[in-house]
Amino acid sequence: MLSPKTRRDVARVIPFGVLWFIFSLIYCMLERGILGDLDHYPSTGNQYKFAANIFAIPVAGLMMGLITGILEIGYFSKWFIKKSFARKIVFKSFLYLIITIIFLAVTLLMNGLNTHREHSFENLVSPALAFFTDYAAVGLTIYIASIILITQFYAEFSQSIGPGTLSNFFLGKYHHPVEEERIFMFLDMKSSTTIAENLGHVRYFEMLKEYFFDLSVAVIDYAGTIYQYAGDEMIVSWKLKDGLVNNNCIECFFAMKHALKKQEEKYNSNFGILPAFKAGLHFGMVTAGEIGSLKKEIIFTGDVLNTSARIQGLCNHFNADLLVSEDLAKILHLPATYEIRSVGENLLKGRNKKIEIFSISASHI
Repeated sequence: MLSPKTRRDVARVIPFGVLWFIFSLIYCMLERGILGDLDHYPSTGNQYKFAANIFAIPVAGLMMGLITGILEIGYFSKWFIKKSFARKIVFKSFLYLIITIIFLAVTLLMNGLNTHREHSFENLVSPALAFFTDYAAVGLTIYIASIILITQFYAEFSQSIGPGTLSNFFLGKYHHPVEEERIFMFLDMKSSTTIAENLGHVRYFEMLKEYFFDLSVAVIDYAGTIYQYAGDEMIVSWKLKDGLVNNNCIECFFAMKHALKKQEEKYNSNFGILPAFKAGLHFGMVTAGEIGSLKKEIIFTGDVLNTSARIQGLCNHFNADLLVSEDLAKILHLPATYEIRSVGENLLKGRNKKIEIFSISASHI
């Protein structure tokens, strides 16, 4: 069974292959319209067979797309993660263009092997040289560069608004309101006001960037999605099934604590403090849908969000890092390494009756 991170990475790679496949198919049709009944390429003299190209070129495009997707998700997106939106697109597009041109040159050399019986150096290299010194190479390079730019805009825009959100907009999943059962975690930094006063606004913001970046890895690993950032608060959400599998919603919290602990030296040296956080969790039915005109968002509405926020607000009162509602505590199946205890019934603001709240701690953290 694939881990949540692997499933997410596969889902991010596939669109690269699909986009390259579609544009390669379009290229075949354009090429057919330009060359008409010719049986060879004017620039290289190599044979032209539409029946073969309509299969081979889209397949090659699919492979190239998957390769660029793997490079993007596995390497380049990490290397350029702290660059601005525009710089990331320009730098990565340039690298992908070089890789694609090399891939094209190798394809031409292989085509030379298949075309000429005598494998002399001239027979192998001359078609490639003829192509790259012809105006046709300029047109194809511009076309490939356009594909790369489009895929990069897709990758960066998708990452900016959140994994899965862009596909939800395209597919219209939340165009009409949809009811879903979800778990919400409201996670808030401890003593954030004091930290901001001590660091100053600019350094505090720099710390927030590092803080949210380090916490996000655990969200990916435990199948969550980041719904919103609100100041120093992060709101994480799971579909009920995803949040309960392997106790993902609870494991995520403690994985976040572990992630910050591993970076203690970085925070102490750069900011003089290791930030800590507290969280409240609850689950229930919410309504999800697109909202807005000038700026569209997919939002969730329902009492579960307010309740989660109120539960998180009680962490300081009970001196607890993690509090969950009675409803969620009943359906969790925590191993013996976790201690769950009741902190009593509480009347939360906006509710008519008291709910029992539980704190969870882990002996293995």
